[in-house]
Amino acid sequence: MKRIFDLVASLAGLVLLGWLIVLIAIAVRRNSPGPGILAQQRVGREGRVFVCYKLRTMFVGTAVVGTHEHSGAAHITGLGRFLRRSKLDELPQLWNVLKGEMSLVGPRPCLPVQTALVEARRRRGVLAVRPGITGKAQVMGVDMTEPERLAEIDAAYVAERSFFGDLALILRTVART
Repeated sequence: MKRIFDLVASLAGLVLLGWLIVLIAIAVRRNSPGPGILAQQRVGREGRVFVCYKLRTMFVGTAVVGTHEHSGAAHITGLGRFLRRSKLDELPQLWNVLKGEMSLVGPRPCLPVQTALVEARRRRGVLAVRPGITGKAQVMGVDMTEPERLAEIDAAYVAERSFFGDLALILRTVART
């Protein structure tokens, strides 16, 4: 049921919001040099690396490390701050959901260089599920600065996940923006 919901919702989202993604990508390009949509490697289900798409919020040339590892907000563009706050930067990930690389709800995909988090998730069985655009830890405000705690929350999500629980997490994510 989860995969069917993901397919229907991501397809509907892309049909209804595709124009918005294109407009924002153009605005990102006009705001700072570089592509409007960022293609970045992330760790997915079973630890396989896939290409994750996002609207670019950082300046080109910024080091590929977790957002929490950058010093201050100097690397984030002016428009990027708004896109992150509003969660609009995540919209291109609907394509990843449609392709089956991600789900609407699940543990947020991390970068391959975040080895402590990847290993903590592997030990707890979190890598058995598709990563999500939003997740329990994200709604709780827990980021990747605490890999062990994040992996514990992700494992709790995996153990208790349900269709209605996912709907609640989606609503909580939208309400936070």
